[in-house]
Amino acid sequence: MNCRILVASLLALAALGGTAHAAASNCPRKDALGTSRILAVDAASFPRVGLKSFPQSLPLRDKEVVLTFDDGPWPPTTGKVLAALAQECVHATFFLIGKPASEHPDIVRLIAAGGHTIGHHSWSHPDLAHMPERDAISQIDRGIAADEKALHGAETTTPSTPFFRFPSFQSTPALLDLMQSRGITVFGADLWASDWQEMSPKRELQLLIRRLREARKGIILLHDPKAHTAAMLPGFLRYLRENDYHVVQVVPRQGTVDISKAP
Repeated sequence: MNCRILVASLLALAALGGTAHAAASNCPRKDALGTSRILAVDAASFPRVGLKSFPQSLPLRDKEVVLTFDDGPWPPTTGKVLAALAQECVHATFFLIGKPASEHPDIVRLIAAGGHTIGHHSWSHPDLAHMPERDAISQIDRGIAADEKALHGAETTTPSTPFFRFPSFQSTPALLDLMQSRGITVFGADLWASDWQEMSPKRELQLLIRRLREARKGIILLHDPKAHTAAMLPGFLRYLRENDYHVVQVVPRQGTVDISKAP
């Protein structure tokens, strides 16, 4: 399907579906994977999470995963990722780059309309650890402002969802402390599919399943601009459903409730 048509169709479905959580509770597919619970997170309790970079991760149970996507929005593929998630009634977190968010605000709003969590990933994805701190902070703030404008129509450096992932996980102690002082949780990851490398969707699926079997649970890093990831995702979601995994959505703690139906 043409990406523009797909985006328009998803927008129409979102408009019909009401709020994100109402849409989740009225999933049309009774056999869908679904989102098992919502985990409310704040920087006071979880200033930085993800065992690939930090000693702490989210308090996930065995066979629980958090799906995260970096580097979007990207018109050729983000809509396909959203369609795969919608098919299984699953919610994920998208860490957006500010520049493409400013160029494609319709897709940013589409992500939000699907009930997904929107985090931040800088303005243009540079290595923030190897530039002057003032420039790194500018990259962070400019990216947040662009994402917020795409979402809400007004620029602000105070994120409505205070979640941030450093590009390539490259941070410094000073920048990490700054994010914590601003009440922003920094996300790393517990496992990934290495989808920044060229590979077939089949190879990516095999790699991701093997790593998940070893880890048993965790924050999973994927990239929605990668065509092989978009092609792989339906198969991975099917694997999760058929093997009794549970998807957890993370949201900011303020004003949220941890609702759980997972065992």
